[in-house]
Amino acid sequence: MEWFTASGYGLSRLVFQRGLAVLYLVAFASAALQFRALIGERGMLPVPRYLAYVPARRIPTLFRWHYSDRFFAGCAWGGALLAAAVAAGAADAVPLCAAMLMWLVLWGLYLSIVNVGQTWYAFGWESLLLETGFLAVFLGNARTDPPVLVLFLLRWLLFRVEFGAGLIKIRGDRCWRDLTCLYYHHETQPMPGPLSWFFHRLPRPLHRVETAANHVAQLVVPFGLFAPQPVASVAAGLVIVTQLWLVASGNFAWLNWITIVLAFAAVDGDAMADLFSVTGPSPAPSAPVWYEVLVVAVTVLVAALSWWPVRNLLSRGQRMNMSFNAYHLVNTYGAFGSVNRSRYEVVVEGTADTVLGPETEWREYDFKGKPGDPRRLPRQFAPWHLRLDWLMWFAGISPAYARDWFGPFVERLLENDRDTLRLLRHNPFPDAPPAHVRARLYLYRFTTWRALRTTGAWWHRELVREFLPPAALRRP
Repeated sequence: MEWFTASGYGLSRLVFQRGLAVLYLVAFASAALQFRALIGERGMLPVPRYLAYVPARRIPTLFRWHYSDRFFAGCAWGGALLAAAVAAGAADAVPLCAAMLMWLVLWGLYLSIVNVGQTWYAFGWESLLLETGFLAVFLGNARTDPPVLVLFLLRWLLFRVEFGAGLIKIRGDRCWRDLTCLYYHHETQPMPGPLSWFFHRLPRPLHRVETAANHVAQLVVPFGLFAPQPVASVAAGLVIVTQLWLVASGNFAWLNWITIVLAFAAVDGDAMADLFSVTGPSPAPSAPVWYEVLVVAVTVLVAALSWWPVRNLLSRGQRMNMSFNAYHLVNTYGAFGSVNRSRYEVVVEGTADTVLGPETEWREYDFKGKPGDPRRLPRQFAPWHLRLDWLMWFAGISPAYARDWFGPFVERLLENDRDTLRLLRHNPFPDAPPAHVRARLYLYRFTTWRALRTTGAWWHRELVREFLPPAALRRP
């Protein structure tokens, strides 16, 4: 079928697939290095306990048949190695069916991880990686030109990501409608980056322009993705520029990067090759019939599953980052329907004193990404995902968000648990575990230009209240 493939998108597919493979690599490596403390056999939310009470039909996963920390690590590192091979071009060096199998294994392994990740994996970009990874299975390799239908499905996914995020904002917090949300957002976002202080200190008229531009990028530009070229390429370019702005202003794991990767699938590959003076892949032979039939079947499946996210988009009660099936296919997306006006941080401290009193010396635990020491400039971690740091932000909003895991976290600090301490930047008790651990809630604000120059502090913090009273291990 002559209409089935689009030879002009070979370079677009190449950029998309290599970029997606790199993000898979980041996701698998992140899982491998963090899982023991979070969901391991002795983790805060152990996988075996979770599997014991959740029906199999709700969470398709390899770990339903067997779980051990060693097996999980093998799956995670195996996924990372396979992703690295695909990023290096291995999928283009094998027959089409073998390349599809490689992408399918990546998707299946990460699906197995996400479905047992519980609260630690309850982020929209997990489902986005899985949905994107599923479509990548059917995008083909160098043995065939990119199928038009899959390219369209990738645009449909990008449209839902952007338009869903725009709708949830305009329907949500009033500050999005009066263009004032960015008066607060750069200061109160989950994990600020090294430039967030400077973004926050931009003049307020620029914040209003920033907000208005965001609405255009998310509510108007996505429709251009379905237009003929070069309009679709221009729309994709605007999405990429917008996402790079977000990359510079904060840490959102791989959310912005996977959106950028998706946008490249809508760019005219021949035009991109001319623009950057590179040579794109050569046109490939016609696709085999079995592949054409499979792509058509997948397109019909996605069209049928799209009923639920479309209904959600059109609903006044729109929900964001929701999966409608256990395989995380054709989801709904969105971010920051409401914006916090103040930033509250949970500061965790320990002491070696067995008897507490006014003279007790409390030493603070430092996290890698979340704000702590007011004099420490926030770091850039994205696309790496610091799961504990992200959930600590939610804990600062309400203790209810931390009900399941904060107690086990404190218990492991009291034990100087090695895997848990690896999630932190600094352990103030390297030689012996603390006798007591407590947590206090602080209000954090970015300092002014004058305060930064005179004190060197990026943050000003004020004690609000106790979050957790001093706790000690129960002795038998």
